[in-house]
Amino acid sequence: MTAMDPRPVHLDLVRDEALSITWDDGHASRLPVALLRRMSPSADQRQLREEMASNPLTVLPSRTFDAPIRAESIELVGNYALRIRFSDGHDTGIYSWRYLRSLDPEGSNG
Repeated sequence: MTAMDPRPVHLDLVRDEALSITWDDGHASRLPVALLRRMSPSADQRQLREEMASNPLTVLPSRTFDAPIRAESIELVGNYALRIRFSDGHDTGIYSWRYLRSLDPEGSNG
Protein backbone atom coordinates (compact mmCIF):
# COMPACT_ATOMS: atom_id res chain seq x y z
CA MET A 1 0.00 0.00 0.00
CA THR A 2 1.29 3.44 -0.84
CA ALA A 3 0.49 6.82 0.63
CA MET A 4 -1.54 7.55 -2.54
CA ASP A 5 -3.90 4.58 -2.08
CA PRO A 6 -7.43 5.62 -1.17
CA ARG A 7 -8.57 4.80 2.34
CA PRO A 8 -12.12 4.43 3.60
CA VAL A 9 -13.58 7.10 5.84
CA HIS A 10 -16.95 5.36 6.30
CA LEU A 11 -18.13 1.74 5.97
CA ASP A 12 -21.76 0.62 5.99
CA LEU A 13 -22.73 -3.05 5.71
CA VAL A 14 -26.27 -4.06 4.80
CA ARG A 15 -25.80 -7.78 5.39
CA ASP A 16 -28.12 -9.11 2.70
CA GLU A 17 -27.33 -6.39 0.14
CA ALA A 18 -23.99 -4.61 -0.08
CA LEU A 19 -20.99 -3.00 1.56
CA SER A 20 -20.94 0.75 1.00
CA ILE A 21 -17.62 2.55 1.32
CA THR A 22 -16.94 6.28 1.29
CA TRP A 23 -13.29 6.89 0.39
CA ASP A 24 -11.02 9.72 1.50
CA ASP A 25 -10.90 11.04 -2.08
CA GLY A 26 -14.69 11.52 -2.07
CA HIS A 27 -15.58 8.48 -4.19
CA ALA A 28 -18.35 6.18 -2.94
CA SER A 29 -18.41 2.46 -3.73
CA ARG A 30 -21.32 0.04 -3.34
CA LEU A 31 -20.15 -3.58 -3.54
CA PRO A 32 -22.90 -6.24 -3.57
CA VAL A 33 -22.43 -9.05 -1.04
CA ALA A 34 -22.65 -11.68 -3.81
CA LEU A 35 -19.79 -9.94 -5.68
CA LEU A 36 -17.66 -9.78 -2.53
CA ARG A 37 -18.19 -13.51 -1.93
CA ARG A 38 -17.51 -14.47 -5.56
CA MET A 39 -14.39 -12.29 -5.69
CA SER A 40 -12.98 -13.35 -2.32
CA PRO A 41 -9.21 -12.89 -2.33
CA SER A 42 -8.73 -16.20 -0.48
CA ALA A 43 -6.37 -18.70 -2.10
CA ASP A 44 -9.09 -21.26 -2.79
CA GLN A 45 -11.36 -18.71 -4.49
CA ARG A 46 -8.49 -17.30 -6.59
CA GLN A 47 -7.66 -20.84 -7.71
CA LEU A 48 -11.30 -21.52 -8.60
CA ARG A 49 -11.52 -18.29 -10.66
CA GLU A 50 -8.30 -19.25 -12.50
CA GLU A 51 -9.67 -22.74 -13.23
CA MET A 52 -12.94 -21.29 -14.50
CA ALA A 53 -11.09 -18.85 -16.75
CA SER A 54 -9.05 -21.63 -18.33
CA ASN A 55 -11.82 -24.26 -18.41
CA PRO A 56 -15.44 -23.11 -18.69
CA LEU A 57 -16.57 -26.64 -17.75
CA THR A 58 -15.02 -26.44 -14.28
CA VAL A 59 -17.23 -28.09 -11.67
CA LEU A 60 -18.25 -25.57 -9.04
CA PRO A 61 -18.25 -26.59 -5.38
CA SER A 62 -21.75 -27.23 -4.08
CA ARG A 63 -23.21 -24.88 -1.54
CA THR A 64 -24.66 -26.35 1.59
CA PHE A 65 -27.92 -24.40 1.25
CA ASP A 66 -29.78 -22.39 -1.34
CA ALA A 67 -30.47 -19.25 0.69
CA PRO A 68 -29.08 -16.02 -0.75
CA ILE A 69 -25.57 -15.26 0.49
CA ARG A 70 -25.28 -12.79 3.37
CA ALA A 71 -22.36 -11.03 4.99
CA GLU A 72 -22.71 -12.05 8.62
CA SER A 73 -19.97 -9.75 9.92
CA ILE A 74 -16.95 -7.67 9.00
CA GLU A 75 -13.86 -6.98 11.06
CA LEU A 76 -10.89 -4.70 10.58
CA VAL A 77 -7.55 -6.35 9.87
CA GLY A 78 -4.91 -3.89 11.00
CA ASN A 79 -5.41 -0.54 9.29
CA TYR A 80 -5.32 -1.90 5.74
CA ALA A 81 -8.09 -4.46 5.23
CA LEU A 82 -11.35 -6.19 6.18
CA ARG A 83 -12.27 -9.81 6.82
CA ILE A 84 -15.83 -10.71 5.91
CA ARG A 85 -17.66 -13.73 7.32
CA PHE A 86 -20.34 -14.99 4.94
CA SER A 87 -23.46 -17.02 5.67
CA ASP A 88 -21.96 -20.06 3.88
CA GLY A 89 -19.11 -20.12 6.43
CA HIS A 90 -16.44 -18.62 4.18
CA ASP A 91 -14.23 -16.16 6.07
CA THR A 92 -10.65 -16.67 4.89
CA GLY A 93 -10.27 -13.78 2.45
CA ILE A 94 -8.56 -10.57 3.53
CA TYR A 95 -9.96 -7.65 1.51
CA SER A 96 -7.34 -4.89 1.38
CA TRP A 97 -8.52 -1.34 0.76
CA ARG A 98 -6.78 -1.43 -2.63
CA TYR A 99 -8.54 -4.70 -3.56
CA LEU A 100 -11.96 -3.40 -2.47
CA ARG A 101 -11.46 -0.27 -4.54
CA SER A 102 -10.47 -2.40 -7.54
CA LEU A 103 -13.78 -4.29 -7.34
CA ASP A 104 -15.67 -1.06 -8.06
CA PRO A 105 -15.70 -0.53 -11.85
CA GLU A 106 -16.17 3.20 -11.26
CA GLY A 107 -13.52 3.36 -8.55
CA SER A 108 -10.20 2.92 -10.29
CA ASN A 109 -7.86 5.71 -9.37
CA GLY A 110 -5.38 5.51 -12.11
